[in-house]
Amino acid sequence: MSEIRTATFAELDTRTAYLLWKLRGDVFVVEQECPYPELDGRDMESATVHMWIEEHDVPVAYLRILEDGDMARIGRVVCNAGYRGKGYPTKLMNAAVERIGSQVSTLDAQSYLTHWYERFGYRASGSEFLEDGIPHTPMLRQPAN
Repeated sequence: MSEIRTATFAELDTRTAYLLWKLRGDVFVVEQECPYPELDGRDMESATVHMWIEEHDVPVAYLRILEDGDMARIGRVVCNAGYRGKGYPTKLMNAAVERIGSQVSTLDAQSYLTHWYERFGYRASGSEFLEDGIPHTPMLRQPAN
């Protein structure tokens, strides 16, 4: 499996940033038919960490880690349709959980994926809600100290 790449916004070169945003737009906006402002300004925050896997020098799986007060927030977990089934999102989530360590973290899972996120220690922490027409479930991970 390909290695995980990690960078802050300031460390991203222009080509990589473009390809990461394109991957997210291709899946979240085009494939899932959700016209929404995918670029939310949080990518540029100094504490945001971008993690991705490349194939043939092109990002094919991605997630980001945000700082939300005293919690970390995982978001934008995505994989190119042509690379699904290779375990890339699992590899990224394992690396993200390791990076977060003992810090409490949260995410908003597309509801059909809650069982998948439970594999990484996340548990439903609130009621299901609709975001851009897609059911989501808030989830929380509280590592044992």
